[in-house]
Amino acid sequence: MQQEVQIREMHAGDYSRVRALWMTIRGFGIRSIDDSKEGVERFIRRNPSTSVVAEDNGCIIGAILCGHDGRRGCFYHVCVREDYRKKGIGKAMAVFAMRALQKEQINKVSLIAFKSNEVGNRFWKSVGWTFREDLNYYDFTLNDANITEFNK
Repeated sequence: MQQEVQIREMHAGDYSRVRALWMTIRGFGIRSIDDSKEGVERFIRRNPSTSVVAEDNGCIIGAILCGHDGRRGCFYHVCVREDYRKKGIGKAMAVFAMRALQKEQINKVSLIAFKSNEVGNRFWKSVGWTFREDLNYYDFTLNDANITEFNK
């Protein structure tokens, strides 16, 4: 009998399995410091109930790092293993994370998707997210050692 995919809170102890998933996602950008074990543990300590994983028979097949600043939530590193896509797992994880944000009285959530991420951009539009054309996104690097490498 096949077990159903479980959607649950992500814990710091999930890091090695989540990172292993990230490494399988083509085009996925992984930052040297922010996405290190210490960086993800720091993020989860600050946001203990909002990040999520999808698990099938002990194997993590999807993940979302989700946090907030007290005003707005943000999704980072949303992914589902390729052979599990188009089965509602991404949407179920997003809903789980959004409900966790609502419990913390957060009323809006955003995410950033690379323009080259056609699969992700199609997904977010298909599940009702609004593509914003009325703003520009800026960032400023505070630590040049925090380098992003993209999976091939």
